[in-house]
Amino acid sequence: MKIDDGQGALAGLMATVSAFLIWGLCPVFWKLIAHVPALETINHRIVWSFFFLLPVIWLQGNLRLLAKTLTSPVILGKLSITAILVASNWLVFIWAVNNGHILDTSLGYYINPLVNVLFGTVFLKERLRKMQTVAVGIAAAGVAYLTWQHGSFPLISLYLAVSFGAYGLLRKMLNQDPAVGLAVETLLLTLPSAAYLVFLEYRGTGSFLHVNALTDVFLVCTALLTAVPLLLFNIGARLLRLCTVGFLQYIAPSVSFSLAIFVYGEPLSHPQLVAFMFIWAALAVYTVDSTRSYQGSG
Repeated sequence: MKIDDGQGALAGLMATVSAFLIWGLCPVFWKLIAHVPALETINHRIVWSFFFLLPVIWLQGNLRLLAKTLTSPVILGKLSITAILVASNWLVFIWAVNNGHILDTSLGYYINPLVNVLFGTVFLKERLRKMQTVAVGIAAAGVAYLTWQHGSFPLISLYLAVSFGAYGLLRKMLNQDPAVGLAVETLLLTLPSAAYLVFLEYRGTGSFLHVNALTDVFLVCTALLTAVPLLLFNIGARLLRLCTVGFLQYIAPSVSFSLAIFVYGEPLSHPQLVAFMFIWAALAVYTVDSTRSYQGSG
């Protein structure tokens, strides 16, 4: 049972907050290796994550589950789609951070919970409550205003929100163990990723072992940045109520928003500020409605 009081609640809270803090602060890490092209970085992240996850799965006693998953063509086909979604999400995120678009990534992950609500309605036939409809409408108005004022669609924000929302939807429908599923996803991408890194080495343009030792360490540690917050999140998700986890998920984009403004000095235009205010208002409506609904069903 997921509860917020009693044994394990503090551990669940600490694990969940830690996961979202890591996700929120990760732009600092990506900035440290901004001299490495985003495409090369993402391929290192895929390869090292796979090798990091193997001992994790062994320690969890899930090697048989991994083998069973690898022998199912249907599951492998579906995980191939989720692998492409999550890898493209990582690539766009890293590129955006390293090119001065942290605010856009923050907006994307503020929008993501509302995309999840919309996907649940469209694909899982979940009924949208009245206030959820209002929240989605407010968010859509904010995106429309930003598009109108800037004269262009906020592609980075919406791609991050929609791709991660689609990833979450498909993984929910698959109902796979998180670590095993991620290991299979990275395995499916490891061969082409490794081939690309070998190609860079052949051309003499690869960064690994050619820049400095710190860069090499950071590229290997991309695996930790992938797996550690995911494992922490799943610990917390088992120990806390859903509405609590839903509220805590705003930590990550809030931290990223603060980094963009106060650390990296990204300019916050008036249209962006108005769009953020729309999204914050939508999330407030969504959170209050979710909390009331959960309490009413408890």
